[in-house]
Amino acid sequence: MAMRLLLLLLTFSAACADEVAFIGVNIGTALSSMPSPTQVVALLKSQQIRHIRLYDADPAMLAALANSNIHVTVSVPNEQLLAVGQSNATAANWVSRNVLAHLPAVNISSVAVGSEILTSLPNAAPVLLPALRFIHSALVAANLNLQIKVSTPHSSSIILDSFPPSQAFFNRSWESDIAPILKFLQSTDSYFMLNVYPYYDYMQSNGVVPLDYALFRPLPPNKEAVDSNTLLHYTNVFDAVVDAAYFAMAYLNVTNLPVIVMESGWPHKGDSNEPDATVDNANTYNSNLIRHVLNNTGTPKHPGMAVSTYIYELYDEDQRPGAMSEQFWGLFNGDGVPDYTLHLTGSGLVLANDTTNQTYCIAKDGVDEKMLQAALDWACGPGKVECSVLQQGQLCYDPDTVGSHASYAFNAYYHKMGMSAGSCYFNGVAAITTTDPSHDACKFPGSNGKNGTFENGTTLAPSSNSTAGSSGAQRPYYDGAAEIIPLIGALLLLTMFLV
Repeated sequence: MAMRLLLLLLTFSAACADEVAFIGVNIGTALSSMPSPTQVVALLKSQQIRHIRLYDADPAMLAALANSNIHVTVSVPNEQLLAVGQSNATAANWVSRNVLAHLPAVNISSVAVGSEILTSLPNAAPVLLPALRFIHSALVAANLNLQIKVSTPHSSSIILDSFPPSQAFFNRSWESDIAPILKFLQSTDSYFMLNVYPYYDYMQSNGVVPLDYALFRPLPPNKEAVDSNTLLHYTNVFDAVVDAAYFAMAYLNVTNLPVIVMESGWPHKGDSNEPDATVDNANTYNSNLIRHVLNNTGTPKHPGMAVSTYIYELYDEDQRPGAMSEQFWGLFNGDGVPDYTLHLTGSGLVLANDTTNQTYCIAKDGVDEKMLQAALDWACGPGKVECSVLQQGQLCYDPDTVGSHASYAFNAYYHKMGMSAGSCYFNGVAAITTTDPSHDACKFPGSNGKNGTFENGTTLAPSSNSTAGSSGAQRPYYDGAAEIIPLIGALLLLTMFLV
């Protein structure tokens, strides 16, 4: 049985809203060998991914999504914005062709109008609000405005002085555009779409932002960033940026507009001048981000009000321009093979983006040894596992610990039972893993001689620091000019992290 990304199915109620918090994925198409729509949907289903964002409204993709029950955000591409924003009729026709034609078979939940227009296409800013209004009007006419929300994703670089968050404000050169957009979103019960990339904040900070702070790794209290105005403690860049958006909106008298993060992630490979674009860091960031969202943690300003987030992205996009890292943000390559497997814990479920069917059952770390011994005795007794290999002098005797012996016995039973549901439980002391637990000459049942990286045990993410989507025009590649922490904010951060 393939292990699935069940975390994307799991949802939690936000503390002060009727909406639910979720993790979704972006699906870019800048691949030299883009999988067919049916292949994409098959992967989504196999991973139990329930929320996706498309960078267009491709009819073939939408047709493949029919009756899948996957929540879909469709997008008005930037190149279509001018036409939609200049004509109510054109917008109505767009909605008719790209939304109405696919309902109710396709579960379209929102329309993203453009992508980072203010920062990537500032000349198109005057038509952004009309485009939002026209699309919304067409949905109202179809009596779909309560079902389908309309918004537009923004780069976090539109927020200046993002630390401390309480002093954040929107770039004044765009304030005349942002203020009415916020009022529109508020009046239509929509949300503020924000792209949050701590990777770029870290890369552009010239050492001011610690890597652990960008990756959600635990920080000692004296390393946490403190907003001197609110005395709120920040342990990660993501929360600081989201709260900066909340404070910037409040500065414009908008206080009840929720933030949804449309893009966030970490690249797993980069150029020689991108030493922290690694598998370990991508694994750590996305794993910690997912746990942060699904635990309903919220932010320091809004604790308990989780921020739904779309991971950037499903596939690596080998045709994206710019630095090497731009091509390696995916959870999977174009063949549907996972680039790495997420390290997650705390939900009680198996959580992984593994599709290899190479899974094992091992003893959990940190559980009661007496319970482990009882489970081991059962496996080697009533469970009818052949445990002679665990005897002294045999191949799997060393290391001579209850945990090691229990892992072998658990896994042997799990594979004897055909890896069926419930066969890796053992009264709660066992867990599924894609990491081959074989060692030395001791080969575990099911071993293919290769090690994976996922363990649904007690380790959330790798502990060692690294020292070393969309089709082309949709998400602007970052060349070092975007997502920079402003000088004032950087200096404030520097004073807070120096001990």
